[in-house]
Amino acid sequence: MATYEELRQRHLADAAALLPQLVERIEWPAERLAAHRRTELQRLVRVARELSPWHRKRLSDVDPGEVDEATLADLPVMTKDDLMAHFDEIVTDDRLRLDVVEAHLEALTTDAYLFDRYHACASGGSSGRRGVFVYDWDGWSTCYWGALRYEARARRLDPRLAAAPPRMALVAADAVTHISSSLAQTFWAPGAEWHRFPVTLPVEEIVAGLNAVQPTLLAGYPSALYGLAHEVEAGRLHIAPLRLCSTAEPLLPEIRAALEETWHAPVVNVYSASEGLGVAVSCGLGAGLHLSEDLYIVEPVDAAGRPVGSGVCSDKVYLTNLFNHALPLLRYEITDQLTLLDGPCPCGSAHQRIDDPQGRLDDSFDYSGVTVHPHVFRSPLGRCRHIVEYQVRQTPGGAHVTARCVGPVDIPALEAEIAGELARLGLPAPQVTVTAVERLERQSSGKLKRFVPLPGA
Repeated sequence: MATYEELRQRHLADAAALLPQLVERIEWPAERLAAHRRTELQRLVRVARELSPWHRKRLSDVDPGEVDEATLADLPVMTKDDLMAHFDEIVTDDRLRLDVVEAHLEALTTDAYLFDRYHACASGGSSGRRGVFVYDWDGWSTCYWGALRYEARARRLDPRLAAAPPRMALVAADAVTHISSSLAQTFWAPGAEWHRFPVTLPVEEIVAGLNAVQPTLLAGYPSALYGLAHEVEAGRLHIAPLRLCSTAEPLLPEIRAALEETWHAPVVNVYSASEGLGVAVSCGLGAGLHLSEDLYIVEPVDAAGRPVGSGVCSDKVYLTNLFNHALPLLRYEITDQLTLLDGPCPCGSAHQRIDDPQGRLDDSFDYSGVTVHPHVFRSPLGRCRHIVEYQVRQTPGGAHVTARCVGPVDIPALEAEIAGELARLGLPAPQVTVTAVERLERQSSGKLKRFVPLPGA
């Protein structure tokens, strides 16, 4: 039986061989992309029908050789409840029973293979129910490069980047059950190490570690990167990354602006989920992010499941992961809100662009029929330059905001502004409180859940 390190070294070699073609696909013309997507969709449906009892029933009337993106919309939608209730019948390897995968996750203290072939991860449950996901050997490599191939392309095109040592720092979740932590452990290599800093560490420890590492690529949750920008302003953090990478949380406009002003470096955004990393990635040359159309099919839809056009913010998306055959996800519902962008990108890629994702449908608060969008809170809170992090908890008559502040904030004025906006939307006599705290509680994944609705709201 192979040791973990033997498996990892084999995986590193296979992943390195995979990278050139994945980078090449960024520049494929639209016609070649469409042909590839059709071929991979038909292959996925064929595998799902042959090896997944649950999909076999749902796709019994589907001819894999006839499926394309036009007919994909006729297939049934798959939810996280479906996944977790029928996990044993969805996976394509009988050994991957949910109890086996959960036991594997529970026992993890560091990165490890399951049956010498698979990797498992769990979602943090930021949208409600926790999810469990399994990737096969090639799927795990593809997942990693899906998020990072634009960095490889940038190093090829930019002589300054190419000449810089690839020192990468990640300020995010450190729990090995989280996909970003586990991937970084699988694919680290001498000369291109990932220096991981748990976002839950005291900020002074993160600052000391980054000062020692001097990363050329700084990646992490935008809420964490925003706090580090304030550490630069305070004179405690002294690093000069050539690129910054935001992932796992919405990259709000005020955070992007602060990061660009602090480091004068491109801020790339990676839209990811436990269902697949690098669903969309920004190139650093044009606005928005490129959907990874060779790896996923993303259908932005409204609340009723109808497709939305360019410039219209969706209520949710249906995600089809084309490359991971261990756990076929076909039209898998995610309540993220995406907006398609028109026009070509200056970088030359034909992959469809989207605007920076700003949240999910689940972030809205409902007050007995009055729906309040998170931007009602984001706008005034985002204008307060001394508020580094915040969390908004819905209350029966308004909201309670906790905020980590690094300077003076006019709390009464802020409370009044938010209450005024809620009243304008029809909430009677809204009560809003804002409390300054030294530290905000994060989820087990390390992510900051900004908007917490009332149970059952």
